[in-house]
Amino acid sequence: MADITAAMVKDLREKTGVGMMDCKAALAATNGDMEAAVDWLRAKGLAKAAKKSTRVAAEGLVAVAVDGTTGAVVEVNSETDFVARNEKFQAMVAEISKLALKANGDTEILKTMKVPGSTHAVAEYVAELVAAIGENMTVRRTALLAVKDGVIGSYVHNQIAPGMGKIGVIVALESTGNKASLAEFGRMLAMHVAATNPVALTLEQVPADVLARESAILEEKNAGKPANVLEKIVASGLKTFAKENCLLEQAYVHDGAKTVTQAIADAAKAAGADVKLTGFVRMQLGEGIEKKEDDFAAEVAKMSGN
Repeated sequence: MADITAAMVKDLREKTGVGMMDCKAALAATNGDMEAAVDWLRAKGLAKAAKKSTRVAAEGLVAVAVDGTTGAVVEVNSETDFVARNEKFQAMVAEISKLALKANGDTEILKTMKVPGSTHAVAEYVAELVAAIGENMTVRRTALLAVKDGVIGSYVHNQIAPGMGKIGVIVALESTGNKASLAEFGRMLAMHVAATNPVALTLEQVPADVLARESAILEEKNAGKPANVLEKIVASGLKTFAKENCLLEQAYVHDGAKTVTQAIADAAKAAGADVKLTGFVRMQLGEGIEKKEDDFAAEVAKMSGN
C-alpha cells in the first residue's frame, strides 16, 4: 500500500474542494492514485462540491446565538434564497452558530471545529450538504462579543427561522444591574443598530480611511476658503457625520428626542446600576459580495452565433 502523505492529501483537497479526512480515505482506497481518488470522491457524491465552488454564493442566512454573557453572529451563504429556506440548510446554520460561540470570532477556527453528532469538521459538514443539495455554500464570516457581567442583547431582522434571517445584531452591555431590564433594552438597542447601521461607537473609533474620505469630501466642497475657515468646516462636518454614523451619538430610533447615550443613561436608572455599551456587531447577508449579473441578451446572441 502506498504511503499517503500530507502533500498528497492537500493536493487532492485543492483539486476537489473536499475535506481532508475524505481525501485521505479516497487516496487510501485507491492506493495513492490521484486521478482514481478524484473518481472515488465523485462516485461518493463528494466531489460535486468542488464543481459548485466557483459560483457566487450571496444568499443564505445570518444567524445569532447567545449563551449567557457571550454572543456570536455567523453568515453562511448559499446561491439562492430557496436553499436558505431549506430545513437541512437551516439546521446546519443553527449548529454552526452554536459552535461560533466558542470560535472567538475566528472564521478559520470555526471551520475546523467538530460538529456535534458528526465525525466531520464544519468545512466538511458544509461540503456534504453542497453535494446533497447541489448548490455552492460557504461559511463566510463570524464575530463574537462577551461581557464579564451584564447581557448580550440580540435581534434578527427578516427572521425566517429562530435566530436566523437577513440581518443579525448583537450588542454588549456591561452592568451589574437587573438582567431582565438590561435584556429588554439590549434587544431594543440591537433593533436600533439593525435600522441605522452605525460605522462605530464613537468618532474616535471610525476607521482612519473613512475619516480621511469624509474630510477630503468636505475640503473639496469648500475649496478656496481660508485654511482656518476650512479647518472649522471640516471639524463641524465630522461632528455631523458622527451624529449620523456613530452609535453613541445617533438619535435613538425608539425615541428621536434622545441620543443613544441618553437612552443608555435611562436604561441604567431602570436597571439600578451603571450600564456601559462595550461593543456591537451588525452583520447583513451578502454585504460586500459582488453578485454576478447575467447578460441574457448576450448569452442568447452567443448561442445563436451572432
